[in-house]
Amino acid sequence: MRLAGRTAIVTGGAKGIGKHYCHALAAEGAEVMVADIADGREVAAEIAAKTGRNSTDSMIFDVSDEAQCKALVAKTLERFGKIDILINNAALYAPLPTLKVTDIDVELWNQVMGINIRGPFLMVKHTAPHMIARKYGKIVNIGSGTVARGIPEFSHYVTSKGAVTAFTRAVSRELGEHGICVNTLAPGYTLSDTGLTNTVHVEKSRAGAIQRRAIKRDEYPEDLLGTLIFLCSKDSDFMTGQVLAVDGGTNNT
Repeated sequence: MRLAGRTAIVTGGAKGIGKHYCHALAAEGAEVMVADIADGREVAAEIAAKTGRNSTDSMIFDVSDEAQCKALVAKTLERFGKIDILINNAALYAPLPTLKVTDIDVELWNQVMGINIRGPFLMVKHTAPHMIARKYGKIVNIGSGTVARGIPEFSHYVTSKGAVTAFTRAVSRELGEHGICVNTLAPGYTLSDTGLTNTVHVEKSRAGAIQRRAIKRDEYPEDLLGTLIFLCSKDSDFMTGQVLAVDGGTNNT
């Protein structure tokens, strides 16, 4: 198991693609803190039952709130003693309406930015000191293939994910000297249980996504897991500041 002895925090880990990330990390031996605005106790229990190890925990928190991010880090350290891996997955996506840029309310814009980019910033701010002290860490920021091509009527989301890419590149320069790797995993349009709840997104995006791919099929959460584990393991110890697109060949330049 490539992650045996490692401890990971997964934000947005209680549902959708994040739930798959939690299971994959645990299957490779990691201790996992399932952190989400939704209750992650069921996911933690599922993982414990599957692995036979008491190596999971959960916490309800809002990634856009600094005090709650600090509390999550403190609880993880209390429970597991260290933090080796941070998966910045929590994001506002599935419930978002498609809107022309002229119709986006400022409050909605700020909410998207607060969760999708302030959240990763806050988690890195409060997790990195513990990684620096141990001279080791893996930070994986979850981006989006939409950044490479842009899509209409979704500028709030695309902009926030573009910021994630820039954040990764900047922070990787700061933390590299401490043995911490910071990379972005950029999925294509992925059919997750939460994503499928927005039928408008599905109707607008599914067929076009397949048409643009070199591999002509739907993308599922399972397609992302190998790359996630690679970025969290020693196999990527000399790789940082990069964006890995896992999208069936949509963005291949």
